[in-house]
Amino acid sequence: MTQPSGHHLAELNIGRLLAPTDDPRVAEFMDNLDRINGLGRRMPGFIWMMEGSGAPGTGNTEAKIDGDELLVPNLTVWQDAPSLEKFVWGTIHKQFYERRAEWFEILGQMHFVMWWVPAGHRPTLEEALERLEYLRASGDSAYAFGWSWLRDAEMWRSHGCTPTAAE
Repeated sequence: MTQPSGHHLAELNIGRLLAPTDDPRVAEFMDNLDRINGLGRRMPGFIWMMEGSGAPGTGNTEAKIDGDELLVPNLTVWQDAPSLEKFVWGTIHKQFYERRAEWFEILGQMHFVMWWVPAGHRPTLEEALERLEYLRASGDSAYAFGWSWLRDAEMWRSHGCTPTAAE
């Protein structure tokens, strides 16, 4: 699928921490959250990120899904797929991505979704969760999709999730 004119790429990624945010088992992740999110905000092609309501170092960990204290959503908007890919797999973020099993549970279902939003639109978490549910139920479509749906995405092919993560 190619990017529609006048649209940007929204993405939601959900992780479930192995322990509460103040637990030593996830301390290294939490200690670097502001640094990695700050890097993302400075990347070419970055548009917007859902902000957490907590103190510095908590990222979006204050946003709860179904009341689960350990589910952590990351909702962002990017100019295009190559911009998002460059951040995910072309920066220090990749090192944390590759170590995600140290801090996050392996989820038994799809936990990542992308979709096109009109330029200027800031998706809500509820909107993003609806897209994720649609993807889980129906598979890739113009409404909700994964990396393989995007023609201009390349890096995910060699850097994407390993078989240990739900895809």
